[in-house]
Amino acid sequence: MSEEVDRTEATAAETPADADYDAVVVGAGFSGLYMLHRLRELGLSVRVYEKGDGVGGTWYWNRYPGARCDSESHIYCYSFSEELYEEWEWTERYPEQPEILEYLEFAADRLDLRDDIAFGTEVTRASYDEDSATWTVETADGDRVETRFFVSAVGCLSEPFKPDFDGLETFEGEWYHTARWPHEGVELDGKRVGVVGTGSTGIQFISASASRAGHLTVFQRTPNYAVPARNRPLDDEEYDEIRDRYDDIWERARNSRLGMPFEPDRNSARGLSDDEIRDLLEERWQQGGFRFLHAFEPGHVLSNAETNEVISEFIRERIRERVDDPETAEKLVPTDHPYGAKRPPMDYGDYYGTYNREDVSLVDVDANPIAEVTPDGVRTTADHYDLDVLVFATGFDAMTGALLAMDIRGRDGLPLESKWEGGPTTYLGLGVHGFPNLFTITGPQSPSVLTNMPMSIEQHVEWIADCIAYMDRNGYDRIEPTETAERQWVSQTNMLADNMLFSEADSWYRGENVPDKPNVFTPFPGGLEMYRGICERVAEDDYDGFELRRAADAPAVER
Repeated sequence: MSEEVDRTEATAAETPADADYDAVVVGAGFSGLYMLHRLRELGLSVRVYEKGDGVGGTWYWNRYPGARCDSESHIYCYSFSEELYEEWEWTERYPEQPEILEYLEFAADRLDLRDDIAFGTEVTRASYDEDSATWTVETADGDRVETRFFVSAVGCLSEPFKPDFDGLETFEGEWYHTARWPHEGVELDGKRVGVVGTGSTGIQFISASASRAGHLTVFQRTPNYAVPARNRPLDDEEYDEIRDRYDDIWERARNSRLGMPFEPDRNSARGLSDDEIRDLLEERWQQGGFRFLHAFEPGHVLSNAETNEVISEFIRERIRERVDDPETAEKLVPTDHPYGAKRPPMDYGDYYGTYNREDVSLVDVDANPIAEVTPDGVRTTADHYDLDVLVFATGFDAMTGALLAMDIRGRDGLPLESKWEGGPTTYLGLGVHGFPNLFTITGPQSPSVLTNMPMSIEQHVEWIADCIAYMDRNGYDRIEPTETAERQWVSQTNMLADNMLFSEADSWYRGENVPDKPNVFTPFPGGLEMYRGICERVAEDDYDGFELRRAADAPAVER
């Protein structure tokens, strides 16, 4: 970014000595726990506010049947601590929600983090004061503290989205959202269950619940490409081999596009016949999961329409092979978007085979939309379906929903909601112009959901911690992205997305699952490796693109 950065001494009031904390962090999932650990290592005072009654973030709330991670377990964990990954042993290739939550509880205990976390505490407002260079953070239970830095670790997929169906209040059965599943569980056995949504969550729920429900009715708007995960238990010998290779695994994951240590068979499909491409895909299909996406370099798959169509048709053929009824199969075959243009879900059981059961029905609500919820079920424009339990697997107000729910107000009282009225704008997904000393871990315009999340989270946390340490060494009391840097970064993110196949899908990447939400591509699509290099260069160039200012009484620092 080329804008001249003003690093002269501030003439406003000095940084207050009586702030309650150096940093307040919101959220105690993967992001918040590591942020707390790193800031404490710097000797800073930190308070973490967590709405839930325990650690875990996403994995505290999402307890629906079948909830499981789509990154392989040995890389869906912290890499910064050898103690953690040497002591912990995953039981399956893809961990279920209870095991991930147990892992995060283990990490919180090993790092002795709980004493600095206020559980059951929801942040309702955070406002910045320019004169004192502090944030005032308020909670639902009346707590009010001042802090130098305000760090959002609320997650990208944490604010549930529930469609506003007419008549829901009249439903005499039980209804639930998968992201707020009761901790005591829900009785589904023998009941008439309806589920709305066939994204990653819906696919997991359907596969796990079909054999329990008396009858399962699936309301599908858009079919997805579900690739078999090939889940299985991990034995001791395999895990010993993983431990022996961890240094190499982490190095390759950190310097990859998706935050995963998998090497593609070829960088591209150029020069290969369709048969040769299909042979490579068949081998990767048997490996399963995101290894399938690595038959070719993922950036090529997501930018080359010809290669992508061969891959997409390969998956369509597998769906048709698995579903007995041709009419049902065609309803499950995606044709409206390229593979990977939406978050590609995994099939951990036998999702497509589920539709061969007589007690499972598929309703195409794209052709016949849901008209209303009635006291005893759901009515579409074509029929009525009697239900005892209605489940919304409708996902999240992704990327921005949880941030905007906190009523964050920057300089001169500017609401973040107003700033982002036309869509989110950030610099590096880390900061927002007009909101000094605010950091957003895996915020909009960072790689986040397009990667293995722990890798992106660790990169962000380490960058933020290093930045704060740099500020303290050099006497700076505030940091803020310049308007020009922010504008250029958003433009770069959009340009990359427009040159890829993401533009050919209606997806939550663009906020298109939420009515009236701005249609803006929110993650940075250039990959973690590219993004990491950009962030490193920004820091090496004295945080180019940020304005850094000193408190009035801070000594001048030679640069």
